[in-house]
Order: sequence, then structure tokens, then C-alpha cells
Amino acid sequence: MPLYWAVLTRPASAAIIGRRPLYDLLQLPVLPAWHTFVLEWEGLSDCHTRNLEPFVLFVGLMREEGGGVTEPIGVDPQRSVLYAQVVSSDPRMAFDEDGVMHQFGTTGSFGKVYLGDVARAALRSLGTHDPPIFTRMPRVDEQNWELSCETAEVKMTISSSHYWGFGLFARCFLNRIVLEGSLPTRARCAMDIVSSLGRNPWEPIRVKAFERSTSGLMEAHTSSWDGLISLARESMSDDITRLQDSVHRMRGVDESGDAHLDSAEEALDRAREALADKNAPAVDRALSRASSAIVRADPNSDLGSMERELLGD
Repeated sequence: MPLYWAVLTRPASAAIIGRRPLYDLLQLPVLPAWHTFVLEWEGLSDCHTRNLEPFVLFVGLMREEGGGVTEPIGVDPQRSVLYAQVVSSDPRMAFDEDGVMHQFGTTGSFGKVYLGDVARAALRSLGTHDPPIFTRMPRVDEQNWELSCETAEVKMTISSSHYWGFGLFARCFLNRIVLEGSLPTRARCAMDIVSSLGRNPWEPIRVKAFERSTSGLMEAHTSSWDGLISLARESMSDDITRLQDSVHRMRGVDESGDAHLDSAEEALDRAREALADKNAPAVDRALSRASSAIVRADPNSDLGSMERELLGD
């Protein structure tokens, strides 16, 4: 069997090339389930691949992991399963012997992993959370992994794997995001991920390959994300309406509190703008400011009474 040699001209993860020319293999929409060792190149001092050290570019055995694939699930009482297209492999992170994720270069860490833009946005959407732990550590390919992270309200599990092109490029990968816990929190996480990425993560580079790898048609992917985002927007819209009603009720009750009510009105306007942009954290910040201003304007609240005493009213 002839071997086909190649030097990758840009950073790329490990791939398995065998039995047929490289060009023909790259036309396949999905990498076959198993491969053999076939490509080895020694002395590549000028070749800096993304997932392999220089001097040895080899292609190792890769097998499908994790068993069956769950179709996308959006609004559900128990959990949500979302799939997202990865666009960038950054940031590069590390992990210790227990699988706990650290910043790259942290003392005591040894493993290297490419987290990707989707996973970074997903972890940020949790707010304050426990340290992420890799439940499946990367091997040859540093962008093939699974991690878990929890808060008081929700547990998030993210897995990364390629679905076309052998994982040669960052855009060959997808992330599977499983959320378990409070439905409103899951909805806000989905909305925040979309806002942070600035794109629709369910829109893939290769539609057919994405559908096969996720056991779901594009309609199902769109519905799973949109369902959660709509739920989050409805919840936030209800919060804005509730605070707006409070402002209207308190108008004219105490003139000294009108300035605080004006501040609350401005904060609610900012909240509506952020909601239109699907920016959940900005909505929460604006609602917090509005709520605080309303409390200060209330003559019956302890805070409002204390302010008036300090001001000599």
C-alpha cells in the first residue's frame, strides 16, 4: 500500500491518512470510525502544528467515543442538549493530574487542551462556578475532550469532537452542551452563549455532516436553541414589566423619591435595549440597578427611610 506524505501549511490537529490519497480523503464529509497508523514525517523543525510538537508529525489511532448520540433537546423539564459549531480553537488551556482545568502555564499543570470559542462562552454563561474538570482528557488531538462544570442551579457538560475533515482545522469541530437543572437558568445560559459568540452557534460549516453527527436535522437544532432563548426573553421581559409597574405605582407618592424613579426608568430602558440584543448579563445588570433605585424611592423601605434621615428630610 503506498503512503501519501504531506506537510500541513497551517496549524492543524492530528489526522489519520491511509489507503487513499489525501485529496480524496479530505472530500469525505465525516471521518470513518477507525483508522490505522499511516503517516509519519521526521525532522519537521519548521512545521508548527496545533496539536503536535515539531520534529514528529504522526497520525495515531482514533476511535469514536461516548457511545450513542442524543438528538438536540431545548425546553425540557430535566435537561437540554445543544450542539454548536466551533469557529476558533482558542483559548489554549491546561489541566492537572486530576483533570482540573487551569490557565496554560500554571504550575502543576501538564496537559494541554484547546478549549474553543463555544466552550469558553458556555462556561462564562454560568457566572460563578466550580473549577471545570475534564472527564475525558485529550490524547493525540488536543481539541477532543469532555469537561463538566457546576453551579448551585445547573450542571453543564461540554464535549468537543470533529465531525468532518478529520479535525484538521478548528472549524471541523462541534461542541455538545448538556445542561441539567433549573430551566430558567438553562435558558439564560443559552441566550448568553449566543450573545457572547455574536453568531448563531447552531449554524454549521457542513450541514449534512453536522446533521449526521448529531442525529438531528437543522430544524431541530434551530428549535432547541430558539426555544430556550425565547423562554429567557419572556422571563426577562416579565421582570422588566414587573419593575415598570412598581415605578408607575410609586409616582407621586413621595416627591423626594422621583429622582430615584427617574434612574429606575433609565435603567429599564437599558434593560430593554440589552434584551433586544439578547445580552442576558447586561439585562441582569440593568434590572439590578432599576430594582435598587426603586427600593431607594420607596418611603416605606428601610433603605429609603435611612437615606432620608441622613439627608435631613
